[in-house]
Amino acid sequence: MDVANLMRTLNLPYTNKALLQQAFTHSSYVNEHHRSHLKDNERLEFLGDAVLELAVSDFLFKKYPQMSEGNLSKLRANIVREESLSHFAKMLYLHEYVLLGKGEERTGGRTRQSLLADVFEAFLGAVYLDQGMDVCIQFLEKHIFPHVADDAFSHTMDYKTKLQELVQRKKNNALRYDIIDERGPSHRKQFVALVAINETLQATGKGYTKKEAEQQAARKMLAKLRHLESER
Repeated sequence: MDVANLMRTLNLPYTNKALLQQAFTHSSYVNEHHRSHLKDNERLEFLGDAVLELAVSDFLFKKYPQMSEGNLSKLRANIVREESLSHFAKMLYLHEYVLLGKGEERTGGRTRQSLLADVFEAFLGAVYLDQGMDVCIQFLEKHIFPHVADDAFSHTMDYKTKLQELVQRKKNNALRYDIIDERGPSHRKQFVALVAINETLQATGKGYTKKEAEQQAARKMLAKLRHLESER
């Protein structure tokens, strides 16, 4: 596992390579290599969770000065939820560096949302211990916060929910999702989803899980509907 390559790619400084390797070490791997005296990433995950919540809270507080406490809390919860963090982990290719036990690997642990969300938090915890809060914030500002500004996080609903509510406003509308393709190796499989409204309007989306692909398809459909509405 070459974490040095990852840090170069992310343009992140580091001094403690062992700490970063621990961030990617799952308990299943430790259990299979107990003689190596390895440490798993669970304590780093605990720390990274707190670092992330503080950093996101500070970002939202400054970005939305007029937003109420209740809405800030909902927006923060939407950003730090398991689905979002696993998406960030895959976006940064953190899943490629995870050390898993054979059984966990065989059952698809490398693409499991809960595991990837934990890895993201553990990685952030390791960066915090190694480089401090300022570097953590710089990392989030460069790689994560720009995505928070888009529609994925600017409301408390997901794309599929928003599209469903929009479609239901008109009678006799039928909404359908299908997984139409699967690409790539088993450890990094990508799904392609199609969403159709009344079989006439269609959009597709890609993702590393079927749910993520459907969300991206719904996002593109919402953009298409906004474009059609603007032309009227």
